[in-house]
Amino acid sequence: MKPVGQLKQKIEYVFTDIDDTLTTDGRLPADSYEKLWELDQAGVKVVPVTGRPAGWCEMIARMWPVHGVIGENGALAFQYQDRTMKRWFAIDEKTRQVNQEKLKTIEDEIMLQVPGAALASDQFTRLFDLAIDFCEDVHPLNSDDIETIVKVFKKHGAQAKVSSIHVNGWFGDYDKLSMCQRFYRELTNRELTQDLQQCAFIGDSPNDEPMFAFFEHSVAVANINEFLSFLSLQPNYVTQRKGGSGFVEFAEQVLKNLTPN
Repeated sequence: MKPVGQLKQKIEYVFTDIDDTLTTDGRLPADSYEKLWELDQAGVKVVPVTGRPAGWCEMIARMWPVHGVIGENGALAFQYQDRTMKRWFAIDEKTRQVNQEKLKTIEDEIMLQVPGAALASDQFTRLFDLAIDFCEDVHPLNSDDIETIVKVFKKHGAQAKVSSIHVNGWFGDYDKLSMCQRFYRELTNRELTQDLQQCAFIGDSPNDEPMFAFFEHSVAVANINEFLSFLSLQPNYVTQRKGGSGFVEFAEQVLKNLTPN
């Protein structure tokens, strides 16, 4: 991984994870939020790409200086412009309801097998996935417990992704990357692959690996070093600082590259 200061490309689209990328210790620092505004005002289109739920995404799309938001690990995308909310979903409502019943069975099994695990506190605002908390609001679980949670999801045929705080599981062949591609296509009538030179992604954990693999200008904040053993493919760039401070470091480089030498 190269230092993010070596990223010299002019970037027009930034896709960014939220937890432990924009945030630090579970909070959104003032300087991270300020950089979102600076990027927006400079004409850079920022799209958070997160495992967080639909309820959060509704607020983020409305109130943050972003071009849109992708949530629940690619299940949905929202964009709020001209006082109109546009929404895209990866699966239809009938299928969603069937999947929720299957996820409830998985939830019950996980709670029996992994003492100390809990539903994510934002589960009630989710539409498509099941989020199991392993360190956000509970005493941190060990790696064996986390692996057990993943195995339960997979035993039932569900996808499972480990973030820095949750194991997220769902039914369907979508992920963060597939919805990024659909969102970009809907808004530009172009394929994301056609414009990769002007796009970047920044994240922090193993569930961002498909994004690291896809984006040439892939960046991780410094806390990625804690997860390198879990990654088959690493991002191309890394910041010196962790969490929100790392995002600020990245944003400053993006803004610097907009200014002609």
